[in-house]
Amino acid sequence: MKQILFVQCIAGVLLMASCNQPDASKTDAKAPESSTSVGQSAVQDDESQKNVVQVAIASPDHSTLVKAVQQAELVDALSNAGPFTVFAPTNEAFNKLPAGTLDGLMKPDQKSALSNILEYHVSLGVFKPEALTDGLTLGQVNGGNVTIHVKDGNVYVGDARVVASVPAANGIVHVIDAVLLPPSK
Repeated sequence: MKQILFVQCIAGVLLMASCNQPDASKTDAKAPESSTSVGQSAVQDDESQKNVVQVAIASPDHSTLVKAVQQAELVDALSNAGPFTVFAPTNEAFNKLPAGTLDGLMKPDQKSALSNILEYHVSLGVFKPEALTDGLTLGQVNGGNVTIHVKDGNVYVGDARVVASVPAANGIVHVIDAVLLPPSK
């Protein structure tokens, strides 16, 4: 009697298990296609305030900076919640670099050097214009420090003058007239 009950239980389990299996002949299911992983920069939102990357993208004066951030693969990092203070050199600021410098940095084998320079332009936290006081030292994402100076009513980060400030959803962008180069280690 116990053997019959045991066989019936096994048969029941097998029957129930087979009910949960799809009939391959009756489905048009396809194997899931592999999808490319995308980061925060792929989020579409036309209603919220722009993040620091979107502010730069929207500025025709920052197309060189945008290309550099893309080349260094920092778009997603800077599109995250932050908060960030970005010192954003203009195209004209990049043009002041010695001839060939930018072209050399944009090569794939120079990604690390380019990232280091770009990260030297970013502080964690929001430092609004009124917080940029003479002698203030800010730690940068690359591990270096920059010092703020105020001369004749103008604010400078290193030797770069802050010419405008634009609030962003994840921080603030301070437009600067020179590229900041981290000191040699």
